[in-house]
Amino acid sequence: MSAGVLDPIGSDARGPVIVAFLVFIGLSVLWLFTLASSQEHEPERLYIADRSLSPVFNGFAMAGEQITVVTLLVTSGFIALYGYDGFSIAIDLMLALGVLLLLAQKIRDSGLYTLGDLFSLRAAGRASRTAAALVTLAITIPLLMVQLRATGISVALLIGRSNHGTQVVCTVLMGLLVGFFAVVADLRGTSFMQVVKVVVTLITLSLITLLALSRFEWNPGYLLSAAAEKSMSPNGYLSPGLWPRTANLGSLNAVGEHIVVILGTAVLPNLILRVSASRTGRSARRSMSIASGLGAAFVVLLSAAGFAAAAVVGGDVIRAVDDVGQGSPILLASEVLPHGSVARVALITAMASVAFLAALTTVSSVAFAAAVTFARDVFAQGKGPRTRTGEARVLRLALVALVAVSLSLSTAISRYPVESLVIFALCVAASGVFPALIYTFFWPKFNRRGLLWSVYGGLLLSIVLTVSSPVVTGTKNSLWPELSFNWYPYYNAGMVSVPAALFLGWIGSLTSPESSQPVVGAVSTTGKDVGRRSTARPRTARGRHAG
Repeated sequence: MSAGVLDPIGSDARGPVIVAFLVFIGLSVLWLFTLASSQEHEPERLYIADRSLSPVFNGFAMAGEQITVVTLLVTSGFIALYGYDGFSIAIDLMLALGVLLLLAQKIRDSGLYTLGDLFSLRAAGRASRTAAALVTLAITIPLLMVQLRATGISVALLIGRSNHGTQVVCTVLMGLLVGFFAVVADLRGTSFMQVVKVVVTLITLSLITLLALSRFEWNPGYLLSAAAEKSMSPNGYLSPGLWPRTANLGSLNAVGEHIVVILGTAVLPNLILRVSASRTGRSARRSMSIASGLGAAFVVLLSAAGFAAAAVVGGDVIRAVDDVGQGSPILLASEVLPHGSVARVALITAMASVAFLAALTTVSSVAFAAAVTFARDVFAQGKGPRTRTGEARVLRLALVALVAVSLSLSTAISRYPVESLVIFALCVAASGVFPALIYTFFWPKFNRRGLLWSVYGGLLLSIVLTVSSPVVTGTKNSLWPELSFNWYPYYNAGMVSVPAALFLGWIGSLTSPESSQPVVGAVSTTGKDVGRRSTARPRTARGRHAG
């Protein structure tokens, strides 16, 4: 990743901005110590807050799960640099909540909250839980790497040192801080921070957008015209195809991107865990409805801020920070008010605080969900005695390991365009998780073989096709542009891996001699208990199990 040296804040405002930002971080640290002093060891309370979150509160928290560092910084940067193509990605985030709404009540009524649990509805035993753990890791680590990297870039810009070395140092320091939060927090604690983030983010984006719009006589048309004029490609800014990744096979690449973003975002492990924290299935649907409304408001404001950044700051200046425009929100906040004013300092600080909150909550939520999967699907299913305190301890150790590995990898490959890892992670989710869940809840004949074929097939295809694509080699935007083994022409594997995973789940189930009855030890999708793979006699005329 290339980076320039840019100081948009100015020496006059940098001191007050940094002081205010440090105060905000200090308050967050105090909140961390509060969480650390009241750590919960009961798994149900630790993982899903004992399913005590109200629909409105959980709805705000679900909306907060959508406001990640990537959506806030990278997506707004894409809009600022690539116009229509970036805007279409933002719309996908809103559509993803609609897909999750389809699954939310089913997930909550199952009574389960990890991928391993959900996979075990159709395939009892360690094989399904191992598959779930591998898929979760393949999703989580790339997401954490990109989130941490984006945080480092925004903080480096804030202190006026946007060179590569400073970005790496800021990535490490911020990674340690948000990693500490992830280790000490539980779902209730992260939920509170998610709610705060939603409120602060919507207010800040609204204010920045209105201030930018006031510079163009409150006319959105004038703002869009200025954005196109000051972009890197005035003639193509408001039309599809400007993003370099769509140039190879045009609309087919774009379709693949949209499929992956919509389906993958909807079934991320942290969102599944969040849905499971609802009191009932109906509460889950109500929470999702609230989250969808808030998510739509966020997408509208984020898109407006992205276009405003292009109109006010300009594409060349935004790209001077990094190639995907991750500094555009802070750059916009630094330009919409007069230099030297107290209001400008406050606005820059607010935008920086929003970015920090996004990093804090995103890293903790994503890492927490992955650690829950490891503690529940791997440790708790092992041989020998297991205690609740021991399971909680394993959760904390898994969190430390996840954050440490992700932070190390993020700094090690900081010179490369790692944003492609987001699409890879979403591709794994869309290919390895979405087909399995759809079949589990909506196709009675789905069974163990179908699930394992679908999950492993989707995961392996995502890896092989991504490695063989222009994302890794063959173009100037690749990880290693000097190499060339990109025999797969698309920029993401989703065009092939998603339908292939659906096919594998279908053909595997049809060719399996195994029963497709629900597995017991979990709760059925109607909310009623089911035992091991059912061997009970058929229901009586009165609808009850005999015996």
